[in-house]
Amino acid sequence: MHLAQLNTGRLVAPEGDPQVAEFYAELDRINAVADASPGFVWRLVDGESNNATSLRPYETDPDMLINISTWESREALFNYVYRSAHMEFLRRRREWFVPLRKTVTVLWWIPIGHTPTVEESMARLEHLEANGPTPHAFTFRNAFEPQPAG
Repeated sequence: MHLAQLNTGRLVAPEGDPQVAEFYAELDRINAVADASPGFVWRLVDGESNNATSLRPYETDPDMLINISTWESREALFNYVYRSAHMEFLRRRREWFVPLRKTVTVLWWIPIGHTPTVEESMARLEHLEANGPTPHAFTFRNAFEPQPAG
């Protein structure tokens, strides 16, 4: 099994606004860190750029961004998020993103070779928000091990 993750965030300003210019300017560098991280498998890109910032999970919320990626293990994702150059990006999140009063990140196990869709990923996030952490959708803090097939 591999680990999938969805991370969402609402920008403080639309793309092109000076408030988020540095966020957009650093995306390629941070994505390169992910791509080179041990245990990285795949990340969502929109097809025209090296990121997924043009994709919107909610038609009525044009400033909500998503990031989906897959990893060989929970440890590999944790090391990228909290022990790489990504951490400096994470520390600055409040400069670029509005604090939300809802769940913004979800983790779940997938079969090796499976590529999660936006719809599947958003459904996992909704499940986590509605039910709390379960083997179907969880967080780093309340993680579950992969369930045996069968």
